Amino acid sequence: MTSVISASFNQASLFLSADSASSWLNGALNSIQNQNNAGGLLGMLQHSGGDGSISSFLGSSATTASQFALISQNSVTNTSSLVAQIAAQNAQQTNAQQLQDAIDALSASKQMVQPQNVLDPTIFFADGSTLDTNSNILTMSDGTQIDTTTGAKVIDTSSMIQMANGAYLDTANNILTMPDGSQIDTVTGLKISVTA
Repeated sequence: MTSVISASFNQASLFLSADSASSWLNGALNSIQNQNNAGGLLGMLQHSGGDGSISSFLGSSATTASQFALISQNSVTNTSSLVAQIAAQNAQQTNAQQLQDAIDALSASKQMVQPQNVLDPTIFFADGSTLDTNSNILTMSDGTQIDTTTGAKVIDTSSMIQMANGAYLDTANNILTMPDGSQIDTVTGLKISVTA
């Protein structure tokens, strides 16, 4: 009988998932271990014989009824446990899908909304200088352009000639800038003085 029971356990473990099989198998294993006790079906059958009296028959019948009730109760408990586990797994999968859908919708809405520059494209100052907010260039009243993100002077590279020693010549304005930062007007040859 043990081989039939173990074979049925192997088949049952193939059909049930790991979570539901563990509780069902534990219950079945406990039932097998308790089969010789008065609460088990085999124990009930072993003690079915008696002395033939009505008292013995009624006592045996009460014990038998109690044992069948216990079997039914265990069956209902195991079924309820299995149904609860399946419901919990379904709820977990539904929650995970709803969370993923919400994340996908949020990502899609972020891609639909493009950041906008709320500043005017050009800001005019009282001294005649202007600020281009799209390209972040401050143009001074004398025409000098400064990159507002780096603070460096904007140089039109198409009119620049780079020298080997680090100096460069601005052919549009005829200004030679030396490596030390001093500037020379190439038309007059005079050093340009920068005053504050």
